[in-house]
Amino acid sequence: MDKDYGNDYIVRATAAGHQLRAFAITSRNITEEARRIHNTSPVVTAALGRLLTAGSMMGSMMKGEKDVLTLQIECGGPIGSMVVTAGPDGCVKGYAIHPDIVLPPNKDGKFDVSGALGPGFLNVIRDTGLKEPYNGQVHLVSGEIAGDLTYYYATSEQVPSTVGLGVLMDKDNTVRQAGGFIIQVMPDADEEVIDRLEESVNNIKSVTGLLEDGMGPEDILRYIIRKDNVEILEKIPVKYYCNCSKDRFYRAIASLGQNDLQEIVKDGSPVETDCQFCGSHYVFGTEELKKLIR
Repeated sequence: MDKDYGNDYIVRATAAGHQLRAFAITSRNITEEARRIHNTSPVVTAALGRLLTAGSMMGSMMKGEKDVLTLQIECGGPIGSMVVTAGPDGCVKGYAIHPDIVLPPNKDGKFDVSGALGPGFLNVIRDTGLKEPYNGQVHLVSGEIAGDLTYYYATSEQVPSTVGLGVLMDKDNTVRQAGGFIIQVMPDADEEVIDRLEESVNNIKSVTGLLEDGMGPEDILRYIIRKDNVEILEKIPVKYYCNCSKDRFYRAIASLGQNDLQEIVKDGSPVETDCQFCGSHYVFGTEELKKLIR
């Protein structure tokens, strides 16, 4: 019998009289869907799952219906790079350039995500429909993704934040648990509130440990911010979703230009393309390409 993990969702909350804003998520299903689509190794599942988890929460912070958040990690480690995109509607997708790398556990016996990434950069791109998207970039300071996002918020957005992310695998290499939280300190926060938050975060066990204890996103926030009243504002369903289509790829091929298209038609072979996010395969025959030329 299949395990019933329930549905993924994000909760958005405020606490300590609006001195803190908080997000928490359970993301087992989107992480497992990414593992299934890309056939990722355990260490890549852990890395990509963390980035998908963070991207989902950060995407939910976007306000416009068509706003898009992109998290991009460019690194020198064997994973190569990872990309995740998400929107305010709870839809998220992502991929790793090298999904099948295998590494031994780190010194703590856990997935060596830092070793998979190596040195590199984290890019946070927000496309809100303006002429130029906002792009913030920081060095990877830990390679564990949560610490890198904490550093990003502090340096690029000047918003003191604490980020927790986790992925736990089963013995059959499917995803057992995945989730995370982002808690941000507002400019008018009292020192006592900040001190209580820091102490609580330092004393909690892993995110996946809390999930294993049966906690949902609401429970996790109330557990971390236990001494400051947590008010749940919104619950957002989350799913792995790719909006690619043959028409989108058709328009991309059209942008090649007439000379390039004529060379492709002259060669006589169909054009085959694959979506990096979901693996969908599209084929364009020479007659379709001739229509583009005309």
